[in-house]
Amino acid sequence: MHLLTLHAALTALLGAAACAWVILAAQTALGVRRLPRLSSVTPLADGALPSVSLLFSARDEAEKMPAALRSMLALDYPTYEVIVVDDRSGDATPEILREFAATCKHLQAIRVDELPSGWLGKPHGLQTAYERSRGEWLVFTDADVRYEPKALRLAVSLALERGYDHLTLFPHMEMSGVWEKTVLTFFGVSFLLYTRPWSVPNPASRTYIGIGAFQLLRRSAYERVGTHRRLALEVVDDMKLGRLVKEAGLRSGTALAEDLLSIRWQEGFRNIIRGTEKNFFATTGYRLGTALAQYLAVLLLNVLPFLVLPFVSGWARGFAAVAASVAVLTSAAAAVRAGESPLYGLTHPLGALMVAYMGLRSTVKTLRQKGIYWRETFYPLSELRRGSV
Repeated sequence: MHLLTLHAALTALLGAAACAWVILAAQTALGVRRLPRLSSVTPLADGALPSVSLLFSARDEAEKMPAALRSMLALDYPTYEVIVVDDRSGDATPEILREFAATCKHLQAIRVDELPSGWLGKPHGLQTAYERSRGEWLVFTDADVRYEPKALRLAVSLALERGYDHLTLFPHMEMSGVWEKTVLTFFGVSFLLYTRPWSVPNPASRTYIGIGAFQLLRRSAYERVGTHRRLALEVVDDMKLGRLVKEAGLRSGTALAEDLLSIRWQEGFRNIIRGTEKNFFATTGYRLGTALAQYLAVLLLNVLPFLVLPFVSGWARGFAAVAASVAVLTSAAAAVRAGESPLYGLTHPLGALMVAYMGLRSTVKTLRQKGIYWRETFYPLSELRRGSV
């Protein structure tokens, strides 16, 4: 009797997983098709384009920043500036910025030697850059993002065409190596399922999004939501900026930049783990129960059907097969969109295990040390919780 009850419970769980995957995959397939592509936008003429300030905060970015800066300073855009805040860098970042600033009128570099209390380094850098900016529109970006010359013109044209106050772009993610592609393919699928970006423009929807690589805002909209002073202690400030915009009743949208915007997020699986250890627990608002529920859901939806498939029969096997098949096809489609082999769809459960491990590691490490280290500064967990938006 006990085994029958267990089998019935497993069958019900697998049935729920199969239904969830069919619904989510259908919504995602239809939703992604609705997302505008930057390459399809009709560019506006110079006279119709407002002034723009590109802002980013850099800390020890000597390796990646030169290529990103060269691309930003070569944009096909009539009136813009690039403002970089050097957040206490200890490498060659200051020298690189001085060399670029000496030869380019578009660039302004600001050095921060001491971080004020109550601030994370990145939000403080972006706030500092904003306070020195003059653009009618602002772009919050990162020190490793590379732009094609027409990217900014097309993004601003799209925002004006659709009446957006806020536009975030999905960049092309450069990946190398099996492990990196495995985890980032799954991460990309999960991010789409979680954020539902096609629903963001709908005022009736509570969905929101913000991607650190590129967020374009009207200056007035940014000031209306309280600037980065509202996000002074937010690790995931990019997503939370999107949330503030949506909660303020402003119009927000998203688009696929494809190869017009490129980024190599982290190089290698080990660096991905290190780079996300401060982020994953932060996305839950530092709530242990929420974190554990999320990681359990990841395992039940993305690992369990594959794990039990060889050992169950009847309805349970059918449900497991449906869930596993749809999950693989969804990841395969995501891999193809990223320019990778569809065979990476087969790595779906492995990618899920990696992401669950990264999330648990982030949670345990943050709780154990009672805070996070970011840019060589320690922030107590109690302070981070008080500053969470």
